[in-house]
Amino acid sequence: MRFKSELRAVHGGRGKYLTGIEKELLDFSANINPYPPKLDLAIPDDALTRYPDDDYLLLKEAIARHHGCKPENITVGNGSVEVIRTLCHTVLDKGQKYLVPDHTFAEYELSARLAGAERTNDYKEASLSFICNPDNPSGILLQKQEILSRLSQYTRYNKDHILCVDEAFIDLADPSHSVSGAKEPGLFVLRSLTKNFAIAGVRFGYGIGEPELISSMEVMRPPWTVNALAEKAAISAFSRYSELEHSRTMINKEKKRLKKSIDDCGWKYSDGSANYLLIDTLRPSEQVTGLFLKSGILVRDCRSFGLPTSIRVAVRTTEENDRFIEALGKVFSCLH
Repeated sequence: MRFKSELRAVHGGRGKYLTGIEKELLDFSANINPYPPKLDLAIPDDALTRYPDDDYLLLKEAIARHHGCKPENITVGNGSVEVIRTLCHTVLDKGQKYLVPDHTFAEYELSARLAGAERTNDYKEASLSFICNPDNPSGILLQKQEILSRLSQYTRYNKDHILCVDEAFIDLADPSHSVSGAKEPGLFVLRSLTKNFAIAGVRFGYGIGEPELISSMEVMRPPWTVNALAEKAAISAFSRYSELEHSRTMINKEKKRLKKSIDDCGWKYSDGSANYLLIDTLRPSEQVTGLFLKSGILVRDCRSFGLPTSIRVAVRTTEENDRFIEALGKVFSCLH
């Protein structure tokens, strides 16, 4: 073909756009913090009439203070997916190899393929590898030392190897296992604020890495990728990070309720640490998601992860989870 031909990656949170259903639906397919801190989203009028600072110095200083690094260790983007794209086009060339685990976030592989690279299952052949921690969709969290040991293994064999650790959900799981402050050669940490602070529509992500890599990524990144509203929201978020402790407490409390309801149905779930559950229904996932939809509930069909009998369910507020538990009973009855 004259142009690159790849299928777009599938994401949660799109049900209302795809179903065409007018009634109010509860979206359990997107893993957004149900108890977010309140941010200051007001911006000066002149911020809308002038270009943002494309170096994003104030924003990068706020991020650097939070992670104990320097602004030159920070790159930013219009959501973490854009940062992934920029990373792959910076690091990978045609014919190079990348390493991606099975059954994980599809944008890693798509971005690497769009850069012309080829997949391998051997880290010794790879120039770039990915780990999602906690994993999406399983929610399994690797301990900090395990991540660093893997990085050491990779870079010991190839000093130019880059390990990208996606920590999009770690602040709603256990931030003590973050490697964002490790300052290790070959480590690139991918972060997102949109899940933590429930601002998915704003779109903001960033990465932390060695200055040489970051400098090259900033050249590859298109200008002004972070708009004025996203910049203001991000700076506000870094002043409210301590409030995520309350979010984690409430999420864990509600997650226990969801687990019990799933146990009562006899379904199995991945015992992860994130703000969502991967559930094996032992039925075709499209059948299960269709039944939930009839009850006004959107859940994530995990066929796109290569898991044809699994669904992913976000943890939401008490009242919303009550509705999910009621719908779960109806779905289970229909299937049996």
